[in-house]
Amino acid sequence: MSSFASLNLSKFLLNAISDLGFETPTPIQEEAYPIILSGKDIVGISQTGTGKTFAYALPLLRDLKFSRQVHPRILILVPTRELVLQVVDQIKSLTTYMSVRVLGVYGGVNINTQRQVVAEGSDILVATPGRLYDLVLSQAVQLKAAKKLVIDEVDVMLDLGFRFQLTNIFELMPEKRQNIMFSATMTEEVDELIDSFFTPPTKISIAVSGTPLENITQQAYPVKNFNTKVNLLAHLLKDKALFHKVLVFVSSKKLADRLFEKLEEQFASAMCIIHSNKSQNYRERSVEEFDEGKKRILIATDVIARGLDLDKISHVINFDVPSYPENYMHRIGRTGRAEESGNTIMFYTEMEEPQKEAIEALMDYEIPLLDFPDEVEINNELIPEERPKKGGGNKNIQIKIEESNPAFHEKKEKNKKVNVRRSHKKEMQLKYKKPKKRAPKKSGKGKR
Repeated sequence: MSSFASLNLSKFLLNAISDLGFETPTPIQEEAYPIILSGKDIVGISQTGTGKTFAYALPLLRDLKFSRQVHPRILILVPTRELVLQVVDQIKSLTTYMSVRVLGVYGGVNINTQRQVVAEGSDILVATPGRLYDLVLSQAVQLKAAKKLVIDEVDVMLDLGFRFQLTNIFELMPEKRQNIMFSATMTEEVDELIDSFFTPPTKISIAVSGTPLENITQQAYPVKNFNTKVNLLAHLLKDKALFHKVLVFVSSKKLADRLFEKLEEQFASAMCIIHSNKSQNYRERSVEEFDEGKKRILIATDVIARGLDLDKISHVINFDVPSYPENYMHRIGRTGRAEESGNTIMFYTEMEEPQKEAIEALMDYEIPLLDFPDEVEINNELIPEERPKKGGGNKNIQIKIEESNPAFHEKKEKNKKVNVRRSHKKEMQLKYKKPKKRAPKKSGKGKR
């Protein structure tokens, strides 16, 4: 394995890496470095926790010269506010001995404050697509000088519905630029985005999403229903020594809130929660308290399943089984980071068994089952989402009006018009039309 010194980095970067205590690059860093340095477009497929941020930051920083220009030269797009903060921190840790201005912008905070900050200038701008697009529209940021575009967690970005903002941002950037994309999975949507907007990039793949992480112990409990899962989780969490830093994943915000309420009386002082309905300050505080060990239990939705670098998580508990098998890999990748050992436990009901089997098929690995503890109470009460949907009585009865019905009348011609949606631009053209050009004035010369 090569060392960072063999990558021909600047002494400033090498000193910063030495301060951070890193000695050898990860596989994704080693493979991506020469490609990015050459200026080629690249798509890197790699699991979370493999050092993707440094994989693109190191080659980009190596050749970044000092400049006083206002508008950013490198644009990094990430899907969440939390990831903006993390990427900014990591890049700043690499630029300790360099004069590089790194700035992060994201939604959920006052945009006027961010306008003032970006006006002061930046070399590297890290942003969520929505807030960046708003800043571009308000002319606070120009992207014409950005010759390097990084899209981190591109698959998550498309899942969150950022395609519109992304495509508009592409059009505002220089056509000749380097595109650097990283993703944990290569989905059809990612392929389509690449085919539509980029020249064919070099693809590298490290530890693809179906590969189980060897340093993570995986186990599963068959559980009857939601309320029984709550009882089982409470039983496990009582062991503070073993379950000393636990990340609990729940598929929806509603169920995450319900789980938090169920456990609040018993674990309120040790527990926090994060999902997209929580305020920015609340989310940041929850992540900070969990990361620093002030809280040992964090309940979360998949909004933070990837990207966030949370240290020394003892257990990831899948309170429910994710609908997409790849998301299971992203969840469990929160533990066992930096080559440490990790543990993950899945709770699954009979209804969730097909999703569990899909995950096992993806990994080509059968998750070992644990016996349900005798001391845990089985609660037969079902939550609304688990109850069978009742028939709607006469909802499915359709009344058909026969053509021979004397009460049925043919629509008048004026009522047969179909509304056609037009763009604002088209409406204005139809309303005002183009001004008619005046005929050239005839010269008065020669008149008698």
